Amino acid sequence: MHHALQQVTVTKLTSNALMSLCSPETKHSDLFNALFENVADAPWSLLLDTSGSKQSDGRYNIMAYSPALVIEALNGNVTLHNTAEGSTCIIQEAPFEAAEKYLHEKIKGISLNSEVDVSHLPFIVGIAGMAGYDTGRFYEALPSTAQSDYTSPDFSVGLYLYSLVEDTQTGEFYYCACDGSTFPSFTSENKNRNNASPFCLTSSFSSNLTKTQYKQSLDKINRYLTAGDCYQVNMAQRFSAHFEGSLWKAYQELRLQNCAPFSAYFNSSKGSIASISPERFLRVKDGIVETKPIKGTRPRFDDIHEDRRSAEHLMNAEKDRAENLMIVDLLRNDISKHCKPHSVNVPALFALESYQAVHHLVSTVVGELNNTDSPLTLLKSAFPGGSITGAPKIRAMEVIDELEPHRRHIYCGSIFYMGFREDMDSSICIRTLLGEDKTLYCWAGGGIVLDSVADDEYQETLDKVSKIIPVLEHFGKA
Repeated sequence: MHHALQQVTVTKLTSNALMSLCSPETKHSDLFNALFENVADAPWSLLLDTSGSKQSDGRYNIMAYSPALVIEALNGNVTLHNTAEGSTCIIQEAPFEAAEKYLHEKIKGISLNSEVDVSHLPFIVGIAGMAGYDTGRFYEALPSTAQSDYTSPDFSVGLYLYSLVEDTQTGEFYYCACDGSTFPSFTSENKNRNNASPFCLTSSFSSNLTKTQYKQSLDKINRYLTAGDCYQVNMAQRFSAHFEGSLWKAYQELRLQNCAPFSAYFNSSKGSIASISPERFLRVKDGIVETKPIKGTRPRFDDIHEDRRSAEHLMNAEKDRAENLMIVDLLRNDISKHCKPHSVNVPALFALESYQAVHHLVSTVVGELNNTDSPLTLLKSAFPGGSITGAPKIRAMEVIDELEPHRRHIYCGSIFYMGFREDMDSSICIRTLLGEDKTLYCWAGGGIVLDSVADDEYQETLDKVSKIIPVLEHFGKA
């Protein structure tokens, strides 16, 4: 791994050949996840999953596994793991720079060998993983008031030289490899991995803030807003419960219940992440940058008329439109630093997107990336996403650290990939769970502005986890 790699091969596979690797009862629609299950518990296995959604151009599912090298960051230290040699060393670079230098550099200039057209495919091989919200501490001087009680890394990104990509539109599968290998038989290589124990909660979920404490925090935010410190601050509460078994089992149920286009499962070195996020952070494709901030939420209802009223109420809500516009302005500013002059614009403002639990107000901001900038530089400089901090960003993050009792870890961070062709996509990790040391964490928050109503904001946080916490509490029960 000390030299640059030369070539990546891509082979198209038939679903029939892949079905033969799965148990006889596997349905065709579950094939991709059934294959991933064989590596789900292996260190640094990653699934990027559209969950059947077509929102945000949802089309491709990607699994990447057995990374050659991994960059991790925890407690201010950044380490490089060589998985083949089993060696680890501390490095001086900050996380995103380290990922560029030690991982992405290895595949720059690699050539593509494929008998089929793969120009439409994302990723193929490259770097991928997670950057938690607190990765921002490497780049900004922030207070350390909130408690950090996690053991898994804040940043965990690998160099993946193998992947399997599913095109859900055509039903075709592509195996990508840097060593000329053909698609491996997971079942023979990972026989012991498929015996993951069933998931169950061993305690109820509890929050790190009572409703009274949450409203008191909103009062403090209101004073900051009135004083002109901020225009908007995102405030979240953290729920936690004890659990046993495999979070992967729970993820499979959550993805079905939520159908979120940026769903993901990631097994880091010390914990597992299950994300059912609907929100794109930044995408770069053919030099075009896109970000899709979500601001504005209303609950879904079974009654069709009530559900339509809820959506219309959101579309016409001045407060939510104002909130959304503030974040659009922040993100236009964030991406313009790395985009060509006058290329940044807003093709969609205040569009309605409806998911299983909630309606959202979503805007789209696009631009053309500077020829001299890497997508990772863009990601680093816009990190964490403005839609989940508030504005101005740094002051809002200081207030978050003051008022939220615990650090956010993966919540409001990002799961992302950057392929060898400099194509990148990334999520904002809302509706996301972290499982470590038999404790499960889940968060929900919202943007607070001057005309926010505390009771409504508190209820909104509960609406956002209405297809997560109840699903997990009933998991495995008849």
